Amino acid sequence: MLEAARVFMWRNARVVEQRRFEFLFDGGAAEPVVAAVVAYRNEDGGFGHALEPDGRGPTSQPLHTFTALNLLHEVGDSSSVAGAVGFFASVAGADGGLPNCLETARDHPRAPWWQVGAGTDLLMTALAVSVLHRFGVEDPWVDRATDLVWELLDGLGDTHPYEVNACVRFLDAVPDRGRAEVAAKRLGELVRERGLVDLGNGKAPQGYAEGETHKPHHYAPTPDSLARRWFSDEEVARDLDLLEAGQQDDGGWTFPWAAWTPVTTYEWRPIVTIEALKTLKAYGRTS
Repeated sequence: MLEAARVFMWRNARVVEQRRFEFLFDGGAAEPVVAAVVAYRNEDGGFGHALEPDGRGPTSQPLHTFTALNLLHEVGDSSSVAGAVGFFASVAGADGGLPNCLETARDHPRAPWWQVGAGTDLLMTALAVSVLHRFGVEDPWVDRATDLVWELLDGLGDTHPYEVNACVRFLDAVPDRGRAEVAAKRLGELVRERGLVDLGNGKAPQGYAEGETHKPHHYAPTPDSLARRWFSDEEVARDLDLLEAGQQDDGGWTFPWAAWTPVTTYEWRPIVTIEALKTLKAYGRTS
């Protein structure tokens, strides 16, 4: 499995994913990963330049910046955190919330689901504060944004799988573990009630492409995630079997959402390949 994926990465991946693969699976050093990631950083402390493949412009965006911090946390580097916090605080609304993407994205190509606007986006805000909590950041904006996520999460009714996933990342990282466990239990019940998890039927929620579903491992990529409690051992084992079988003949995994411009196919596949291998490794499915 790993050798086939390794060949796939060298044939297809960007430098940042090649360096990440080396670090995670081949004993590579952290420094080359850091160097690859900070190449996407802008002077305002945020990140841009299509680090997250669906936003093609150069300008700093919340999702690019979250993606960068997530990669840097993976290798234990915090050198860009202070600048990123400053960027988040500078573009947040009065309530502390982050938009899906900024007005600066309007003049550059982006996926249809990158919605330009100033309104608070729970998904984006939850992701941003989740990674900052994993870094152990203490900051007034982080406190304000955390309070906002709690408020929105407590009143969550209508939602969608990507938003749920972001909320789980928040709940896995936020310091108040007791409150997180209570909120996760309610969120898991909502996921089951609304059919927001694919337990084998492959039916996508309304508004999503055929096959674009969230499976148990998307919510619980590691066994210690609070979302792991949402699923039985049998459901998780079946899901991991399917994930393992999803490796393509070229050694990589693929993704179910729309490739709105050709380059995103080639950039997303190495990313989802690494995530699949990380999940399988976390559950003891790879050596």
